[in-house]
Amino acid sequence: MKEMLTRGLSGLVYIGLLIGCMQNKHALIILFFVFGLITLAEFKKLIQLKSIIPFIIFVIMYFVFVYWKLILNTRFGLDEATQILMVLTIFVQLFLIKDLFSEKTIPLFSTKRFILTTFYITSAFVFLNLIANYQKNYNANILLGAFILIWVNDSFAYIVGKNLGKQKLFSKISPKKTVEGFLGGLFFACVASYFIANFTQTLNFTNWLILSVIVSVFGTLGDLIESKFKRQAGVKDSGSIMPGHGGLFDRLDSIIFAAPFIYSFLSILNYVS
Repeated sequence: MKEMLTRGLSGLVYIGLLIGCMQNKHALIILFFVFGLITLAEFKKLIQLKSIIPFIIFVIMYFVFVYWKLILNTRFGLDEATQILMVLTIFVQLFLIKDLFSEKTIPLFSTKRFILTTFYITSAFVFLNLIANYQKNYNANILLGAFILIWVNDSFAYIVGKNLGKQKLFSKISPKKTVEGFLGGLFFACVASYFIANFTQTLNFTNWLILSVIVSVFGTLGDLIESKFKRQAGVKDSGSIMPGHGGLFDRLDSIIFAAPFIYSFLSILNYVS
């Protein structure tokens, strides 16, 4: 009972802090900067990388993309730089998916460790900010909707999997995840997309429905990939900053992996509209 209460309070603080900071652009930038540094530290520990270079890269990349216009006094080149970052990030993530299914352990040679800290962790927090500034205007409703889809998917995947799950989804990495749980999470995320479309007044229902599928599929893959990193490191949680939940990386693994794909979809919408 005490553990459940601790977990619940910790989760409420996390959600309250996230939603509260979304009300102001600069508050959200600061929050994701802090979240990014903590997540990066947890990930570095998992892959046993002691160098401070990833932190330097994070600070430079994060503020250059977030404050591009302020630093360079122009938006020129931002779209092109973002597209290059998006392609590189998705390319690295596709390799992680390949490693998830084809390798007993994810190869972690020296160069790959730096590539992962840059294009798996750092770029994800850049894209989370860019999603909140979709169409060049700050509106955190799309980002909030994406987080809600993650929460709905995770919650119902757990509930359906616990009560109806029989077929293991990826038993060697995450024994508790089931195919039934995944499908249940996907179904209820699709249902939630209808209400998000109506209440946020951002994208239409069809687009939110597509986003719910993107979030559910890539969010689940992100969760599995983080689980594989933890299994390789021989730990249960990525950290202990959130009592009852583990590390911040444990809470953000899904949205981190899904963020570049969400932004990619939004970019396509913006291009065709």
